[in-house]
Amino acid sequence: MDTTAGDIYFNEKGECNFCAEFIERLQKLASENKQGEIGKLVEKIKRDGEGKEYDCVFGISGGIDSSYGLYLAKGLGLRILAVHMDNGWDNELAANNIANLVKGLYIDLYTHVIDWEEYKDLMESLFKANVIDVEILYDNAMLAANYQQANRFGVKYILVGTNTSTEGLRIPQNWNWLKFDKRNIKNIQNKFGKKRISTMPIIGVIGLLYYRFAKKIKWISFLDYFDYKKNEALNLLEKKFNYKPYPYKHYESIFTRFYQGYILPEKFGIDKRKAHLSSLICSGQMSRKEALKILQTIPYPSRDLLEEDIEYFLKKMKWTREKLDEYIKKPEIPHWKYGTEKWLYYLFKGIRNRLGLRVGWQ
Repeated sequence: MDTTAGDIYFNEKGECNFCAEFIERLQKLASENKQGEIGKLVEKIKRDGEGKEYDCVFGISGGIDSSYGLYLAKGLGLRILAVHMDNGWDNELAANNIANLVKGLYIDLYTHVIDWEEYKDLMESLFKANVIDVEILYDNAMLAANYQQANRFGVKYILVGTNTSTEGLRIPQNWNWLKFDKRNIKNIQNKFGKKRISTMPIIGVIGLLYYRFAKKIKWISFLDYFDYKKNEALNLLEKKFNYKPYPYKHYESIFTRFYQGYILPEKFGIDKRKAHLSSLICSGQMSRKEALKILQTIPYPSRDLLEEDIEYFLKKMKWTREKLDEYIKKPEIPHWKYGTEKWLYYLFKGIRNRLGLRVGWQ
């Protein structure tokens, strides 16, 4: 981690606040002994699922974390509805990985497909707004789709592959934006877009509160209940499901790969690998020396693939190379300039903390 993280500082030991906070979280997780609680969790999920078609919803992207989590959940006898969000940017590997998993595990899959012209128009709006978190669209839609499907089937648990050991390090405030900021998304679309939001699921802070408190739907980082080692998980998936890995985290989406590997570094000066690699270092899954060596390379599997993705992006978005270059040169405009409900999120989060409520919070 370095000063591209706007809120970074170092303690007397030379540790940055991100790593110090993360190590504290790892120690707390170890003290909670969640690995010893998996049996109780599964028993409760099954009990709450009695008389329903499914015990739980499991959000799946095609990445290692969610794929391995799905495998573990099925092995524990849970009746699962896998939920996937298709925004038109899945690469072929992701589609094959998901197909092999759900077929091999005999799991039902719900895929929500967003109308491409609508999604392209939403992306255009965010590009015109010059805000940093273009991925807020996919992340928000994914969250909304999982909550909607859980509510549809009366399910009280959404299991996901997010986990502390490989991605628990907090993302700096200036690297992204609140994923539940429905107002920000809608305001930007109203200002720059041409289409109404109709096929893309969308969720705001009030929606989150409704699902969490009124419907009592819990969002659970499932892999925190296991001694999760990424390399071991990958080896198992490769052997059992002919799983094909991606070079970096979240690269199962062509646009995410292009966004994290090109747009973020070139336009905003941000390399997200620093946070992802730091998580692996702090959890003992990688040495700092190995991580620094990786950071000496471009944030892309190869320059040839980067050029291929640029051409693919231009064709799919109907852009010229000149338009892309012009976009990259434009200065960043903060999300809050377009209106936000971020204040509401932190207001309720603060109330929850003061009251000591044990309700999970995204």
